[in-house]
Amino acid sequence: MVLTSVTELPFNQHVGIRKASCGDALLILPAGPQFLNHLGTVHAGAQLALAEACSGEFLLQGLTGNENVVPVVRRVDAKFKKPANGTLVARATSDPSVLDAMKQSLSDKGRGLVKISVKLHDESGSLTLIADFEWFIARNDKQSHDLEV
Repeated sequence: MVLTSVTELPFNQHVGIRKASCGDALLILPAGPQFLNHLGTVHAGAQLALAEACSGEFLLQGLTGNENVVPVVRRVDAKFKKPANGTLVARATSDPSVLDAMKQSLSDKGRGLVKISVKLHDESGSLTLIADFEWFIARNDKQSHDLEV
């Protein structure tokens, strides 16, 4: 499956994650009662799903020209900052030198690691989540289920 966006993945479609159309935001999760927790705020699982998808979208954009690779999340470090309300907006960043090093490692060794940082803001502008996603990326020389991360 060759993707142009992580919004094409069945899980992300099921959840309702969409491309953002505002500024540097990559993805959004529209408000909905299905995302609420017992406190009436956006559930932690919904926030993590959006954050992971955002890191994947950022990685997908950064891997242009390297379509024959398999990326897998290896590690996540997340901190919830404030309760989230309404529509959530996700933004991702990574140090350009880290991305360059990962691409070089992918070229030289056939695999690499990269850390992508994600921030979520709710519709009031409050920062609700910060997370770092470490991705393992390997050339698709083997079947993806044979990869050892």
